[in-house]
Amino acid sequence: MRHRTFIAAGLALFVITASFAQRGRRSYVDEEDNPTVMPADANEKTEYAFARLRYPSGGRRSYWGGGSWAIDYPKADRQFVQGVRRLTRLHTRSVEQVVDIDGDEIYNWPWLYAVEVGNWSLNDAQAKKLRDYFLRGGFMMTDDFHGTYEWDSFMASMSRVFPDRQVVEIDSKDPIFHVLYDLDDRVQVPGIVTFGSGVTYERDGIVPHWRGIYDDKGRVMVAICFNQDNGDAWEWADHPRYPENMASQAYRVGINYIIYSMTH
Repeated sequence: MRHRTFIAAGLALFVITASFAQRGRRSYVDEEDNPTVMPADANEKTEYAFARLRYPSGGRRSYWGGGSWAIDYPKADRQFVQGVRRLTRLHTRSVEQVVDIDGDEIYNWPWLYAVEVGNWSLNDAQAKKLRDYFLRGGFMMTDDFHGTYEWDSFMASMSRVFPDRQVVEIDSKDPIFHVLYDLDDRVQVPGIVTFGSGVTYERDGIVPHWRGIYDDKGRVMVAICFNQDNGDAWEWADHPRYPENMASQAYRVGINYIIYSMTH
């Protein structure tokens, strides 16, 4: 009974926070990587909305004019939330919310998705803001970065967000893998760039990892999907060539992370 009460209280708090944040949806049409149809109910006020972090990129892509943050956007986001609508009882908005790391709107969105973080490049102010966001209770899922070089690039910024916290492998017994779906047996979810190659990895990212950064109470603040591409699985779940078992896992992982962030 105490557990159910805790979950109900957590859900209520999340609903209040997310509902408050439904004002002022932004879109970045000029930066879309894979445009798709705008749903008729795009402006519906809901309990939850998928929030994608817009951040500055170093190296091959610039911040403006479509950066690494926008890979698979918005098709992946919109197909994923259709799964959230179908597979959970969350009242979920049909379109994503792009949240710029500059400015204070990040505090209105307790769940963030950050893609291609092997190319991000945060300044001191942005790193400090993310640290504050996480310590206030925010949660972020990172995805679609691969190999030694991109890991080192990711950590160059993340180690400035949390110089005092370790990145660890999330144990398969952790509640984040069991809060809704049991995810003991996980496989590497590939990007479509590997199709026809006979492999599921990119660069030297042969082994998939589910890593995390925890707060002092044992809550996962940053869920790091490394050497895998859940975003492509969401984006191409409707494609006949994309393996169903891998797409299904990507949906389950994303949904578990959402429910976990609401209840922990």
